[in-house]
Amino acid sequence: PTIGVPEIFKGGAYSVIRRAVIIGNGYPGSENQSIGLVRALGLYDKHVLYVTPFHFTPFLNLYSFALLIARRVTRPRGGINEWLLWLPVSLHQKLDYLIQLIQIYSRGRNYVPLPLENGGGSVGLASVLEADVKQIVTMARQTFEKDGPLLVVASGRDTISVASSIRRLASENVFVIQIQHPRSQLNRFDLVITPRHDFYPLTPQAQEQVPQFLHRWITPREPPDRHVFLSTAEDRFVVNILHQILTLGALHQIDSATLRSTAAAWHDEFAPLPKPLLVVNIGWPTSHCRYGADLAKQLTAYLLNILSSCGTVRISFSSRTPEKVSKIIVKEFADNPKVYIWDGQEPNPHMGHLAWADAFVVTADSVSLISEACSTGKPVYVMGPERCKWKLSDFHKSLRERGVVRPFTGSEDIAESWSYPPLNDTAEAASQVREALAERGW
Repeated sequence: PTIGVPEIFKGGAYSVIRRAVIIGNGYPGSENQSIGLVRALGLYDKHVLYVTPFHFTPFLNLYSFALLIARRVTRPRGGINEWLLWLPVSLHQKLDYLIQLIQIYSRGRNYVPLPLENGGGSVGLASVLEADVKQIVTMARQTFEKDGPLLVVASGRDTISVASSIRRLASENVFVIQIQHPRSQLNRFDLVITPRHDFYPLTPQAQEQVPQFLHRWITPREPPDRHVFLSTAEDRFVVNILHQILTLGALHQIDSATLRSTAAAWHDEFAPLPKPLLVVNIGWPTSHCRYGADLAKQLTAYLLNILSSCGTVRISFSSRTPEKVSKIIVKEFADNPKVYIWDGQEPNPHMGHLAWADAFVVTADSVSLISEACSTGKPVYVMGPERCKWKLSDFHKSLRERGVVRPFTGSEDIAESWSYPPLNDTAEAASQVREALAERGW
């Protein structure tokens, strides 16, 4: 046996990575991607440490994780902070700390140590984000000989500085994966996983939409790097700089095994429903996909047109769906015996919908909801893709070209089914992660 080799390596390289840290930003869409990847890597029943206030959803079986909830990585909220979201989270927190100090002194009060939002005690400027990083780095170093390397999976812009700091301080003990494009300096991470539409700003079409003097500020600024993995085989190519995985859609927790278990769990509620079952998922307007009451009225009219071809329609709103949108739809369908509208109370039927639906209608704003629906192989109709712009428009174009979605026009016969090879981004990304770990010797 090799002297000095960590105990975990002595049994061979198989399953060397057996613990993970997930760093999120407080948004379910981002955190769901990290959880999905960890599950696909087979670590969901191992030791997983969360360092954010996760919004747990029915996607996650809490009892399959060993949980340790640590301090938060979240931005200050309220007042002027809503105008400072463009700042790096560490700088934003420090600036908020200074603002609070100024307010204290301007009111003539004695200095009182300011508590951190995450429940910590007093804090100096140098330690606003240090606690989380130091804790994880110390754990990775001190337990490496016994437990082997630590996988760190982060998602979202606000997690970039924390994840990159962990890698910088414990590069020999951790493997850091950043999900969603970190905008610059990709070499701060061991692996970057990002949707291919994040590179839309580099296309000729995008360059034409932006004034020349702004081109240098567009991110990403460089083409994909080494071992680039795209979701379609004909698009694979290799250059030589850094590990990076490109997906067609968002990562998530939906796979065939999950759908089978979910179908059984929701059997009593969904099995008796008249078929075909159409599930309608309504998100919220974004900067790249703006809409309001006009889209709600159009969606309502289209649903009325196809209602005769449905056995059951189940409608779900996001927690961020504007009231002016939900009110229009609720007013029209609240008393319709064919239509069920989820009231937002637990349990959330989303997983049951994915398992039992015969077809989906999804508003064009949500990459996550569309990606999940497309992982089922069932018909997915997108409402309002023509309202999308920039990289979200490119996302919808890629889906249509691959044949996994169709625009919702209100003339569909829901009883007519069509299929496609399900999107499998999460499993394919996990396979590429394993290859990257093998290259590292792990």
